[in-house]
Amino acid sequence: MPGILASIQLRSLPGLIAFVLLWLLLVEGSHLLLALLRRDQLIGWAIGPLGITTLFVREPSRFYIVLEALLPALVSGSMVYIGFFTAFGPVALPHHLLLMIGVTLVGVLITSTGDIVNALCDLLYPLWGEARVLRHIQILRASWATIHFTPFGRSYLLDRFQATPTDLLKAF
Repeated sequence: MPGILASIQLRSLPGLIAFVLLWLLLVEGSHLLLALLRRDQLIGWAIGPLGITTLFVREPSRFYIVLEALLPALVSGSMVYIGFFTAFGPVALPHHLLLMIGVTLVGVLITSTGDIVNALCDLLYPLWGEARVLRHIQILRASWATIHFTPFGRSYLLDRFQATPTDLLKAF
């Protein structure tokens, strides 16, 4: 272990900061790409400390739920590997197999634990319709996210809950 710690090199501190920002941006971008490819009726979106979240009317397919957890994890793992174990990265770590697996796994867990937990909840305890919308709004309100509703989302809330978005958010 002392040999591994002695061989860690920080090539560039601004490069490390830029790498972390790019890493998080690409993981969030993969979420947004999947949301755009879904082509479902969008109720709204939320911007919060945990990233950008989209609210759709229908429960997604099992394939989409799994893909929503695996694609960002794959992007995260690739970025961590590139950032720490290639010549392009701002930090140079030694090429030991266990270290490569461990660092990559920690990076994936940092960015994708919530996605994996959400996917398991959606697969094991699926909700449909209004219950699904209310659960997502409640989770987003608890995370201090700012929720923005589309015109379709406003009419959906008025039709299903007889409430405006402001009234519904005050109730939570």
